[in-house]
Amino acid sequence: MTPMDNEVWLVRHGETEWSRDGRHTSTTDLPLTDEGRRVAEGLRDRLDDDAFALVLTSPRQRARETARLAGHADAVVDDDLAEWDYGDLEGLTTPQIRETDADWTIWDGPVPGGETAQQISRRLDRVVARCRAADGRVLVFGHGHSLRALAARWLDLPVADGRHLLLDTATVSVLGWERETPVVRRWNS
Repeated sequence: MTPMDNEVWLVRHGETEWSRDGRHTSTTDLPLTDEGRRVAEGLRDRLDDDAFALVLTSPRQRARETARLAGHADAVVDDDLAEWDYGDLEGLTTPQIRETDADWTIWDGPVPGGETAQQISRRLDRVVARCRAADGRVLVFGHGHSLRALAARWLDLPVADGRHLLLDTATVSVLGWERETPVVRRWNS
């Protein structure tokens, strides 16, 4: 297997109360809802048939719990997979934030007390490098904005281009290669 044969499977964690309600959730360590646990257990069948050389997870309990329920309790915690740090915007919805900044988005707006696009790009570049160096498929359990940003960095695009990749909870996406070009093989499945 050559490095260009590697695939990176991305799994967004199952539903939490805040993801369901559209609240920005980064450092607040929420558990999955009952529905989130049920759907995460259903991922087991979709991930069983594939062998992974490396399984990584965000340190947040919602990602670790999704990994466990999906049959990957041995996932290695990688702090670089934590969700985008929303700082002072933690727990707010986009409409609430836009009451004071009408054009705000996480992709290019100010994030007081949180991470900039450049900061998250640097840490996700480390994840991309780790995935590309793996000897086989990699499975990653993470979060909505950070996985979208990770996909953009996999494609050698700016983090802000992750805005074009909708990602629902408890979905599977696959990054890979077409010859020497990094590609999205499947998204939000």
